[in-house]
Amino acid sequence: MKHLFRFFLNFFPRPFLIRLSYTVRPFLAFLLKGKAYTDPIDGKSFITFLPYGYGTQRNNALSPSTLSLERHRLLWLYLKNETGFFSENLKVLHFAPEQAFYKRFKNLKNLEYITTDLNSPLADVKADICKLPFDDTTFDVILCNHVLEHIPDDTKAMQELYRVMKPNGWGIFQIPQDLAREKTFEDNTITDKKERAKLFGQYDHVRVYGQDYFDKLRSIGFKVEEVNYTSKFSDEDIARFCLAKGEIIPVVYK
Repeated sequence: MKHLFRFFLNFFPRPFLIRLSYTVRPFLAFLLKGKAYTDPIDGKSFITFLPYGYGTQRNNALSPSTLSLERHRLLWLYLKNETGFFSENLKVLHFAPEQAFYKRFKNLKNLEYITTDLNSPLADVKADICKLPFDDTTFDVILCNHVLEHIPDDTKAMQELYRVMKPNGWGIFQIPQDLAREKTFEDNTITDKKERAKLFGQYDHVRVYGQDYFDKLRSIGFKVEEVNYTSKFSDEDIARFCLAKGEIIPVVYK
């Protein structure tokens, strides 16, 4: 199973995998029904979650029903419990929309929900994050999760995110982060895919963010709250929801 998942992740382009998952997902959810682990996004429970990872695969990472990962389930719980995302009238911009969220957010009557990406089939607007086709101060909320590590000029991308966010707006900009690393590491001379995957965690990542990520966002103008949201949950619930203990949610404000 692990070798099969690694093959699919590395061989097939992401847009194809998104489309394929719509067919595969119902069969996975049926076959793995149980009571050991629960996906908080849809409330369904399973005997196991699936392994996931481009290099070293993580056990119990991928939900069979929503195809959510640890970060998606943590974000869902944060949005549901700590924000007005599901109740307030908000204009939302969502970069590279995750399949676990897309239809659920699209169906929320309180949101004016706009998705954007260069390649995703789920994007309403095909756009470069470094040159967005939106007016200044347009959006109440911006979700930009696991995107910036793909962007060579992340400073420009952050400036664009700041530009299109309304005053008093907020956002969540999750990234894969090595909290043991003080400084972000990047080296654009490394072009070999295997070497990039080894150093950056994925072949199409251009850096590994360290603790200084939060200060970089602050230098753009954002106020940043570093939320260790798993600290709100018991060890039993962390295990039941298959969360990554200690993962930080970067919540930004303008």
